[in-house]
Amino acid sequence: MGITVPKSLKLLLSLVILLGATGILWAQTPAPSPAAQIPGVIGEVKNIDTASNQMIVRAESGVLSTVILNEKTQYKRMAPGAKSLTGATDITLSDVGSGDRVWARWRPGTDQKTVPAAQLVVMSKADLAKKQEEERAEWRKRGVSGIVSSVNASTREITVSSSSLSGQSQSVVIPITDKVLMRRYPPDTVPKYSEAKPSTFDEVKVKDQLRALGDKSADGTHLTAEEVVFGTFKIAGGTVTEIDAANNQIKINDLTTKKPLTIVFKPDSIIRRLPQGAGMMFGGGTGPGGPGGGAQGAGQGQGRPQGQGQQAQGQTAAQGQGQRPQGTGPGGGPQGGGMRGGSMADMLERLPTITIIDLKVGDTILMSSLPGADPTQLTAIQLVSGAETLLAMAAARSQQGGPRPQGGGGVDLNGSFGGMFGGAGGP
Repeated sequence: MGITVPKSLKLLLSLVILLGATGILWAQTPAPSPAAQIPGVIGEVKNIDTASNQMIVRAESGVLSTVILNEKTQYKRMAPGAKSLTGATDITLSDVGSGDRVWARWRPGTDQKTVPAAQLVVMSKADLAKKQEEERAEWRKRGVSGIVSSVNASTREITVSSSSLSGQSQSVVIPITDKVLMRRYPPDTVPKYSEAKPSTFDEVKVKDQLRALGDKSADGTHLTAEEVVFGTFKIAGGTVTEIDAANNQIKINDLTTKKPLTIVFKPDSIIRRLPQGAGMMFGGGTGPGGPGGGAQGAGQGQGRPQGQGQQAQGQTAAQGQGQRPQGTGPGGGPQGGGMRGGSMADMLERLPTITIIDLKVGDTILMSSLPGADPTQLTAIQLVSGAETLLAMAAARSQQGGPRPQGGGGVDLNGSFGGMFGGAGGP
């Protein structure tokens, strides 16, 4: 596989390459490009109609396809990560469920819109979830995260720094070789690990949020990376001036620019509320976990399954059932994003989720985003309402020599909160 293939697609691509190359179904001569030679649909099962023997499959692109089945269709269950169908088990249509990943295949030359699929290769939702959790655990154990503090073009090294609100900081140097898988989150999206785009060392910029997986040196100052995912994230804050629940957006008076800013919520956006008296949650205002922050670790990680927004009173409410969208999350930034053991990112993750209709004009919010082309509009990754306590803590730290304020808000939002409200994450 090429080094620019997203990890989450390797399972499906292995099906295409390996099954096609070995000619499993029809014992045909291996073709140079089996994916192009063998007609098929790869994606997630959205619906199964056993009465009509039809299945709706959604591809990675979002395109929905109808797969016709009959009594001659073969069903094979393949374990995630398997390199061939050796060990795959024979199953029936009744063993296939919504959320499973499938590759529906047709015999060459047939019309897949009218002819039943000859074979359905299945990876179950439960098996995939287990595999993804194992990958998340690996990122938590072997990963580092933070804000890019320097990029050395001559040595091809990236330095990533993370620190807590209590002031502790740590830097990790990451050499980038041709073997490192580099990917970048696209702008104006709610980041998902599976949707990060192939990238290069040259695209990494100072102040980007970055997360890397690899082997750490004994002293923890260097990491030999296998994968790197990053993005140009922005933390914004301000006072809510208008709520448009029908269109899933709010307007705020931006804390830094003092100008109106539109915040758009997508189904995977998350809204949380910080309760009154929340300063005690953060060690009485001394920073995450009290003096000294938490134990240094791999970051918040992606230990929760993908959270999906829900419908509330007929409107899409940008909440996540206490779960983070896959590939997003407070792991990946400084000030707790790269720290564990009672960090602010950990504590914010435990806050209850709310919906857009729970917000009120006058609320103070902080939120993360991947800025797009329109500077007057941001897509929310994660938003926290009732953020006065957080801003007061950051302002106090700034007076003690922390990140210098930018603009008129009195707080450097990116420097103080980068990564806490959703940033560069792993699987």
